[in-house]
Amino acid sequence: MATENTQNEGKGEEELVDPIGEMAGFQQTESRISLHGHPIHAMSVAFPVALAFCVFGADLLYWWSGDVFWARAGMWAAGTGFLFGMLAGFSGTAELLLVPGIRVRAAAWTHFIIAVTLLALLGANWGHRLYGFEEAVLPYGILLSALCAGMVAFTGWHGGKLVFDYRLGTSKSS
Repeated sequence: MATENTQNEGKGEEELVDPIGEMAGFQQTESRISLHGHPIHAMSVAFPVALAFCVFGADLLYWWSGDVFWARAGMWAAGTGFLFGMLAGFSGTAELLLVPGIRVRAAAWTHFIIAVTLLALLGANWGHRLYGFEEAVLPYGILLSALCAGMVAFTGWHGGKLVFDYRLGTSKSS
C-alpha cells in the first residue's frame, strides 16, 4: 500500500474508470417500445398504480362503512390493476431486454424484480377476492392491499429514479 502511494505521489491521481460505463451500448437508453417518441411503459404504469391505491381505499371504506359496494369495487380494482399491470410489465420487460443501456444497469434489474413481486401480490390480492369478495376484505384483503400500496409506492419511486436520474427510456433531445 505504501509503495502504491509513493508511486502515485509523483504521477498525480489516477482516474477511476467504470467498467460498466465502458461497455458498448451503455449510452443507448432511448425507448424502443414507444408511440411517436412516448415510451409505452411510462404511459401505461399510471393505471395499475392508481388502481392499487384504489383497492386499498375501497377496503378502508368497506371497513369503515360496511357497504358491500366497496368490497365489490375493491375486487374490480384489484383485477383491473393486475391486468393493466401485466400490460405495463410486458412493455417494461421489452424495454429492459431490447435496450442495451438499460439492460446493463443493475438498478434497472432491481426495478424489474420489485415490479414482478408487485405483480404477484396484485394477482394474489385479486385471486383472494374472486370467490367471496365481501368476506375477503377483512383481515387479509386489507393487509394485502396495504402491502400492494406500499410496494407500488416503492416500485414507482424506483422507476421514477431510473427515468429522472439516469434518463433511462427517454428520448435524446436534439
